[in-house]
Amino acid sequence: MTTRYTRDHEWIRLDGDTATIGITDYAQEQLGDIVFVELPEVGQALEKGGEFCVVESVKAASEVFAPVAGEVTAVNAALADQPGTVNEAPEGEGWLIRIRPSDKAEIEGLMDAAAYAAFLETI
Repeated sequence: MTTRYTRDHEWIRLDGDTATIGITDYAQEQLGDIVFVELPEVGQALEKGGEFCVVESVKAASEVFAPVAGEVTAVNAALADQPGTVNEAPEGEGWLIRIRPSDKAEIEGLMDAAAYAAFLETI
């Protein structure tokens, strides 16, 4: 399972026909203490680049955008009671949603870890 990244600081990891999506460590650091996560409905169709989630922190609310198009197959319901999990493990237990990508090849077009690290150097 290779993790890919977007310029909007989302990550996506493909496992078979399902991809897990969340925000990066950099994104959660910028937000600060996360107090609420508004997740989409299972079955919702996502457009590449379209907003699918809002993450609220003590500092700000931030939209999260879909790295690829697809259908939501699962949401991390545990975040309703423990939104801080996104701060503690943004690329692990703090995942946001799982989707069935419309086109898996879209994932390959995103940045790998080295490219994302280089991108962060430019910010």
